[in-house]
Amino acid sequence: MAQPRQQASPAVLGQFLMLALAWGSSFLFIKIGLEGLSPSQMVLGRMLTGAAALLAVTAVTRQGLPRDPVVWGHLAVVSMLLCVVPFSLFTWAELYVSSGLASIYNATTPLMTLLVASVALPEERPNRSKLAGMVMGFAGAVVVLGPWSGFSGGEGPAQAACLLATLCYGLAFVYIRRFVSPRGLPALPVATVQVGLGAAVMLLLAPFTATAPVHLSLPVVLSVTALGVASTGLAYLWNTNIVSAWGATNASTVTYLTPAVGVTLGIAVLGEAISWNQPVGALIVIAGIALSQGRVPSRRHVGPLPHRTTATAHPADQTEPTHSAP
Repeated sequence: MAQPRQQASPAVLGQFLMLALAWGSSFLFIKIGLEGLSPSQMVLGRMLTGAAALLAVTAVTRQGLPRDPVVWGHLAVVSMLLCVVPFSLFTWAELYVSSGLASIYNATTPLMTLLVASVALPEERPNRSKLAGMVMGFAGAVVVLGPWSGFSGGEGPAQAACLLATLCYGLAFVYIRRFVSPRGLPALPVATVQVGLGAAVMLLLAPFTATAPVHLSLPVVLSVTALGVASTGLAYLWNTNIVSAWGATNASTVTYLTPAVGVTLGIAVLGEAISWNQPVGALIVIAGIALSQGRVPSRRHVGPLPHRTTATAHPADQTEPTHSAP
C-alpha cells in the first residue's frame, strides 16, 4: 500500500547517514564478535537483540502483530531467506575473508534481486539498460573475486558463501513483493515478526549448532549488541523513514555508501589489507547497479524517476531492487 511521501529534512539526512554507517559497519561487528563466539552464536545473539529492539519499539508504538496464520507462514519463509541463512553465510565467510571484502560482496544484492525478479516475475523482464547493468555488475564481482590470483584455505568457498547470501536476499525480496507487499501490512509489525521468527529458529538450533566455547569480552559483547540493535533493529526503522521521505529509488543510494564504510572501517580498525582488484571491482559493481536502476542518463528518459513506496519489512520490496541489511 503506497504511503504519502514526506518532505526531506536534515533529520532524514541524518538517518540516511546513520543507516549507511550501521549497515556498513555490520561486517566489522561480525569480525570482532567472531573473536569470542562461533558463527552460529553470533547469529543467535544478533537475532535475539534485534528482535528485542523491534519488539520494544512495537510495544511503545502500540502496533499489533499480524494475526493471519498465512501471513506468519510467508514471513517464516522471508525470515529464513532474509535473516537466518544469509546472516549465517556472511558470518561464517568472515572466518576466512576480511570484513571489507564481505561488505563489497554485499553490494551485489541489488543485482541478485534484479536477476531473480527477471526470472520469477514476468513484469520485471529486464530491458537493455537493466541487462547491461547486470552484466557489468557481475563482471565487477568477478574482478573482486580475482580468480587469477588463486585462493588459500577457505577463501574461495567463503567468497562463494557471500554471493550465495546475496542470492538469498534477492530471493527474499521477490518473495516479499509477490506474497507480502500486496497485503498492505504495516512495516514495523512485519519486521518484528520476521526477525522474531528468525530468533526462534536460531534458539531451536542452538543446542546443535551453538555449542562451541564462549569467550566473552567487552568488544565482543558490544559488537553483538550493536549488530542486533543498530544494524538489525534501528536500521530498519531509519530505512522506513527514508523511503517514506525520499522514495525507494533515492533511498536505495545507501547501497553505494555501505561498501565504502565497510572497507574503510576494516582498514582503519582492523588493519585489513586490500588488493587493487577489490575497490576496482566494487566500482564496477556500483556502476552496474546505477545502470540497472536507470541512474545513468539516457536520451529516452525525460523527467524524474518514478517512486514507489510500500509498507513492508525491507527496502528491497520496492519496485526498484535496493539493498540489504548484512
